[in-house]
Amino acid sequence: MLTVAASALLRNNKKSTAAACFSLAMPFLLSSPTPPPPPPHSSSLPRSPSPRPRLPLPPPRRAALVTAAQDPRWRRAMASLAVSASASASGEEVTHLAQREAAEIDEQLMGPLGFSVDQLMELAGLSVAAAVAEVYKLGEHTRVLVICGPGNNGGDGLVAARHLHHFGYKPSVCYPKRTPKPLYSGLCTQLESLTIPFVPVEDLPANLSEEFDIIIDAMFGFSFHGTPRPPFDDLINRLVSLSAIDNSAKRPAIVSVDIPSGWHVEEGDINGGGFKPDMLVSLTAPKLCAKKFTGPHHFLGGRFVPPPIVSKYKLHLPPYPGTSMCVRIGKAPSVDISSLRENYISPELLENQVMPDPFDQFVRWFDEAVTAGLREPNAMALTTADKEGKPSSRMVLLKGVDKQGFVWYTNYGSQKAHDLSENPNAALLFYWNEMNRQVRVEGSVQKVPEEESEKYFHSRPRGSQLGAIVSKQSTIIPGREVLQQAYKELEQKYSDGSVIPKPDYWGGYRLTPKLFEFWQGQQSRLHDRLQYSLREVDRSTVWHIERLSP
Repeated sequence: MLTVAASALLRNNKKSTAAACFSLAMPFLLSSPTPPPPPPHSSSLPRSPSPRPRLPLPPPRRAALVTAAQDPRWRRAMASLAVSASASASGEEVTHLAQREAAEIDEQLMGPLGFSVDQLMELAGLSVAAAVAEVYKLGEHTRVLVICGPGNNGGDGLVAARHLHHFGYKPSVCYPKRTPKPLYSGLCTQLESLTIPFVPVEDLPANLSEEFDIIIDAMFGFSFHGTPRPPFDDLINRLVSLSAIDNSAKRPAIVSVDIPSGWHVEEGDINGGGFKPDMLVSLTAPKLCAKKFTGPHHFLGGRFVPPPIVSKYKLHLPPYPGTSMCVRIGKAPSVDISSLRENYISPELLENQVMPDPFDQFVRWFDEAVTAGLREPNAMALTTADKEGKPSSRMVLLKGVDKQGFVWYTNYGSQKAHDLSENPNAALLFYWNEMNRQVRVEGSVQKVPEEESEKYFHSRPRGSQLGAIVSKQSTIIPGREVLQQAYKELEQKYSDGSVIPKPDYWGGYRLTPKLFEFWQGQQSRLHDRLQYSLREVDRSTVWHIERLSP
């Protein structure tokens, strides 16, 4: 992959060790790692640049996948996929527990199965915080009020408040009836050490919408009986009033921990006078009342159910994706596509801060994407068109870049190869979502020399080499089993470790750029767009920088 050191080699500029280390530690908080002197808006580029060694770009798969598993958007997508696949395979719905079953499971977890109450509380609170962070983004939902009851459900809320603080949210806690036990006192001390405010009931604002973006209901859990007493009855009534506001954008989101407070654990909101939370985070397994939940976000948390419990109670629970502590269950929320939008917050991209040469600027951004741990930062959309101008796009992986261009490898019998044989003009698009960045490149395409393709082919894993031989890309096949059988036969043929020959129909292409555009998302759609294009100046070809309107 391109490293900071490799970038420095390509750019041929000298930076101090301290500056290089700072750029590694703070990859995209600054517009440039070491602000250079303001460059001119044009830079000379020889017509026939001297060849430079191409810098290979093996994708950082293992590290990138770990980072991707920590990305909330990736976890949400994988959670939905996992649940759908699980439900489709088994035909069973997620198990819902009666009150007696939930109590028995807790007793067994904290008895013969060796869990302590503080362990379960920690895992439950972390699950709640993770679920909140999955849905409610920091930029729009920062201020959180956690209302805690006197029992274990309240303890879950205290733990969730701590984790939300470390996630970057600003939690406040309303804990009217503190439990005088060391576990709960310790949780309160932890929050106080983080300067998380405890707000008495009488000091809560009359209009909770003015000061909070999210309210977490951690008052009562599945073991609660009877009618809520003061001050919890009034707090529940205030949530009822909030949930009655149809426009969710004008009120805080309400998140209930395991059971919406005031609901019957099995029958739900019996008299219809309870509040309707926007999110329910069920713990261990959903309780029967969760079947009456109609809000848009239902998550399961508490990734701690051991096989003996699953077997004894015949639990059917969805798989948790990656390292996530929560998983979405139930139907995905309906979405108004027209309302989906992001308000980007990014450093400005200014003409006097970018490199005068677009190749150097690309390498700088690519280095920062790699350092930030983005998943497959070398993935790019390749758009080609046939002789009639009919376009087609697909994702491919960048495998090298230098001043000569951008290199990728493919099957020479594929549709993109057919298009390029008729029309050598193409475009590339790199999209780095987590950094609010994209780079667009246009140019002409040629095949790389055969020896270059040969060298790269034999650097690939043997499985990928066999796959390239088996796949007659873009041709119609009767089924996947045809590929698997052909692969098996080749695997047997070369099981002795002998060299696998590169097929003639496989090799590389290089796009020689004529235009670059660097895009940085900004607030209110006032994005930064800087375009580099080739110009003839004094018999020399130079790159010229212009700002485009967003």
